[in-house]
Amino acid sequence: MGLLRVMMPPKLQLLALLAFAVAMFFLENQIQKLEESRGKLERAIARHEVREIEQRHTQDGLRERDTSWAASAPESDDDVVIIYNRVPKTASTSFTNIAYDLCGRNHYHVLHINTTKNNPVMSIQDQVRFVKNVTEWREMKPAFYHGHVSFLDFTKFGVKRKPIYINVIRDPIERLVSYYYFLRFGDDYRPGLRRRKQGDKKTFDECVSAGGSDCAPEKLWLQIPFFCGHYSECWNVGSQWALEQAKYNLVNEYMLVGVTEELEDFVMMLEAALPRFFKGATELYKTGKKSHLRKTSEKKPPTRESTAKLQQSGIWKMENEFYEFALEQFQFVRAHAVREKDGELYMLAQNFFYEKIYPKN
Repeated sequence: MGLLRVMMPPKLQLLALLAFAVAMFFLENQIQKLEESRGKLERAIARHEVREIEQRHTQDGLRERDTSWAASAPESDDDVVIIYNRVPKTASTSFTNIAYDLCGRNHYHVLHINTTKNNPVMSIQDQVRFVKNVTEWREMKPAFYHGHVSFLDFTKFGVKRKPIYINVIRDPIERLVSYYYFLRFGDDYRPGLRRRKQGDKKTFDECVSAGGSDCAPEKLWLQIPFFCGHYSECWNVGSQWALEQAKYNLVNEYMLVGVTEELEDFVMMLEAALPRFFKGATELYKTGKKSHLRKTSEKKPPTRESTAKLQQSGIWKMENEFYEFALEQFQFVRAHAVREKDGELYMLAQNFFYEKIYPKN
């Protein structure tokens, strides 16, 4: 190449450089068009699958139930809807794969909530559409919905039967580090996909040292707003109100919230509480090939100095307070549901019964 530069006149060198730049621009443009085409194709396939399922249910003789009867009828296992509003980089894909693997065996539907640009806040009209779909789309029930969407309070829309919310959260700094490297190197789930920050070789420690925006304390503010919901104050970084609302929702609106670091226990407890969906989940998690499928590539743990610098931030203190609150609640629930014997965990059997039943027949 050096010999060619010596032999080639400067004007030709410039023309060659311009030609190379044009070619690269053309390739980038073609790649972008292919990505857009792939997205359109995925949406078309999804619509086709939904139509097929609806037609199959119709052919099987399912008929629309009377609305007034449905409002007062007791909920059966086949009417249950679970929403997993998954926080990014908390092992959510690993857990979701279990739901996909079990849906055929346990006879329920799994639906991905794919929002534009992964925006976790829905417009008011989309909130109405989503609530209507979840509550009235009988052909899809029982259903497991998952997606990067913040908590949505169904009671605001006059709904009597709320879905069951579950979620998983992670140590806030570990989650941020994982997301930082994911944007640059991707993961082993789709290794060929070009990521937004691909080509940036700067480590997380170098980013912290330089005061970069991708590792700033403000980037830690995610798990609190995901649990807080669709209120404007939830997304005001450092809001004390948002922290308290997130805690309230975690305790009052979520059936179970696990932590990434203890995911197997979370899966085991879900299987015991919701066998209609998760029967066989624990064994699948332990032995299945997809349980730990998605791992961020090239991830390097941060140094103590970088961690200490982030921990000086008030934002970290709030996110960590929320994480510790969730962890304590999870361990409390687990302590009343699980026992350990010979190094193995097992779920407790039913620990209550009924007596002194009157009037006597």
